[in-house]
Amino acid sequence: MQRLSGQDAYFLYKETPTVHQHTLKVAVCMPPVPELAFEQVVKNVEKHLHLLPALRRRLVRVPFGFHHPVWIEDPEFDLELHLRRVGAPRPGGSRELDEVVAEIASHPLDRAHPLWELWLVEGLAGGRIAYVFKMHHCVADGVAAAAMIDASAARSADLEPASPAAPFAPEPVPSAWRLLADALRDHLRQALRIPALLARSVRGMRALRARRAQGGPAAPALFDTPATPWNRALSARRSFASTQLPLAAVKQVKEAFGVTLNDVALALVAGALRRQLAAQGIRIERPLVASVPVSVGDAAPRLFGNRIGYFQTALRSDLADAEERLRATRVSTEAAKQELALLGREVMSDWMEYLPGLPYTALRRLHSHFRLAELYPSPSNLIVSNVPGPRESLYWSGTRLEELYSVGPLAEGIGLNLTMWSYCDQLGFGLLACRKAIPALAELADALHAELEELLAAAGGAAPR
Repeated sequence: MQRLSGQDAYFLYKETPTVHQHTLKVAVCMPPVPELAFEQVVKNVEKHLHLLPALRRRLVRVPFGFHHPVWIEDPEFDLELHLRRVGAPRPGGSRELDEVVAEIASHPLDRAHPLWELWLVEGLAGGRIAYVFKMHHCVADGVAAAAMIDASAARSADLEPASPAAPFAPEPVPSAWRLLADALRDHLRQALRIPALLARSVRGMRALRARRAQGGPAAPALFDTPATPWNRALSARRSFASTQLPLAAVKQVKEAFGVTLNDVALALVAGALRRQLAAQGIRIERPLVASVPVSVGDAAPRLFGNRIGYFQTALRSDLADAEERLRATRVSTEAAKQELALLGREVMSDWMEYLPGLPYTALRRLHSHFRLAELYPSPSNLIVSNVPGPRESLYWSGTRLEELYSVGPLAEGIGLNLTMWSYCDQLGFGLLACRKAIPALAELADALHAELEELLAAAGGAAPR
């Protein structure tokens, strides 16, 4: 039995019927030879389960919401409840696959079972298949999800996973008295940490105020955001799109302008959004604001849990010139990172340990039900994530992964998420939106390519094919 961290539990508490908190990983694979039967997929997943312990853990709530829920090794685990198959509409291209992913993203996970599903998508062009892995954010963040992929995939087609060191050992569901007693003990331990956490928080706020008093670039403030079509109360339905950019071309821009890969990615998003809004006759007069998750804590590999900090940066979609957008985005992002370091990258996640589950859940549901996000500016305009993915080709069930995409959830009032996930020599973009706000995302995905061509031209390079 293991208690969820405050940040893990936060992703449970903020979920509502319209604000789903699962993440998606989409792997497009070469045609399997021989053709892969669904029964073989079931067997292959079963072979890998011991490498991914989080997938056999089930939530148990503490009575009266007295503390965060706990994980137990599910005594009723049934693998077939988590595996699905679906056919893509003809002709089975990338857009048809995106529609299938959008439909999968539009429904919440069942909390009575371990919080994940694996969908096999068949009928893609050229005989290809795709796996869509749907997992609740409380199980793992992007870094942990990348480690899960790394642990379960092979580096060649003929490698098999190692045998488990010990058989699966399910746990009995703990009694209510046990849950309450453990919760009381953990509350007392956490109370002892409050003075040190409070002192760290005060030092960070003082350091931030001193820095801002000196003038210079600063991160954008919460709620200081321009209005956009996707900053609204969410519906339950989702739209999804995916695309790939050549990683070498993105690096060429990075080297030409002396910025980071993340700076280029953010500038690409800023330019693509400018193009998309202009096509709708919308002119952005102020910078858009992106919420950017970053990994915190030590660099040790982990296969579950969340250790995330966030900073706010300005996406200079208000600037017409691509090079100027990139340089201005760089300035804002560097300032935001410095401010996060002063505040303490782990302070926010540490305070989440004290988040009261029942009141916070009720507040989020009321906020969603009454569509209160329509009444005030959004804290940020969109979410943009960048997760380093595998640098070498991966194989699963003897089939090579050709494309790899990821995308995180939306937040109330923030109906657009762009997640970048590098794989081999490509930078994959997964785009997720509230379907009522942005019914189709293909144009925005295409705009990323046009923006890269413009930045390459500014860098003196040839546009990629």
